[in-house]
Amino acid sequence: MEAGQPPGLRATAGEALTRRVFVATTASALLVGCRPARTVTLGVQSYSLRDRPLDEAIAAMQKLGLHSCELWQSHIEPRRIPRDEMRRWRETIEIDMFHRVRERFTKASIVLSAYNISFKDDFSDAEIERGFEMARALGAPVITSSSNVNTVARVAPVAARYQMPVGMHNHSRIDPNEFASAESLTGALAQGEFIAVNLDIGHFTAANGDALAFLQQHHDRIVTVHIKDRKRDQGDNVAFGAGDTPIVPVLKLVRDSGWPIPLNIEYEYKGGDSVEEVGRCLDYCRRALDL
Repeated sequence: MEAGQPPGLRATAGEALTRRVFVATTASALLVGCRPARTVTLGVQSYSLRDRPLDEAIAAMQKLGLHSCELWQSHIEPRRIPRDEMRRWRETIEIDMFHRVRERFTKASIVLSAYNISFKDDFSDAEIERGFEMARALGAPVITSSSNVNTVARVAPVAARYQMPVGMHNHSRIDPNEFASAESLTGALAQGEFIAVNLDIGHFTAANGDALAFLQQHHDRIVTVHIKDRKRDQGDNVAFGAGDTPIVPVLKLVRDSGWPIPLNIEYEYKGGDSVEEVGRCLDYCRRALDL
């Protein structure tokens, strides 16, 4: 939904995802140039640069030649404050602040592919509503969310009203209220046309799922893919190429299929300087994609 468009004005999920296609294509053109059916959006989840404030994270992305970012909520929200204070902050913060953050990314020639705000069971209805207002103010076409399974029923009608897809992010923890399996994710998809998937192929592999098969089957409902490497059987996060995650087949499948799915590096293994490690991850992916 564009700024100023009434939130009650309906559009189809397909039309909403068309906006995502445009954003993805724009970011891809900035990064690797336009090549028919082989253009990809290779970006970063800003959580990868969680050890530095937003301005330094943006500077790091520029240094690495990145032009697409999935913005982690804690690069905007205050950290380590009591839960009640965080709820108050989300419900009352001026939306103009998010417009200013958008301007900082625009100035840096970085496109926001998504805003990552994790709707949990303890979110108030107002916090959920504000999450969509924040994403709209940032110019992000979709939300990604490490949400609880039980929260989806509350998120789905708001997503439909704002015509903004919400990609549920999976982890590897097997729990009835956590997204970890293919079944839990497809169960979420059934709850609304604007509920989507943010597929983390590392966590999916650690939970012994087949990330490549899930991507092939549900690519039209996947709004972003997190690229990381993990071992199967709840194995550790490891450097790219050292685990069991099918990183290269996933990258090539998205490229060769022409799917407009942003591929976001998420540096989470134990390494050194975060900028250097993200650079290593980026080089690995670029080599795989012949960029």
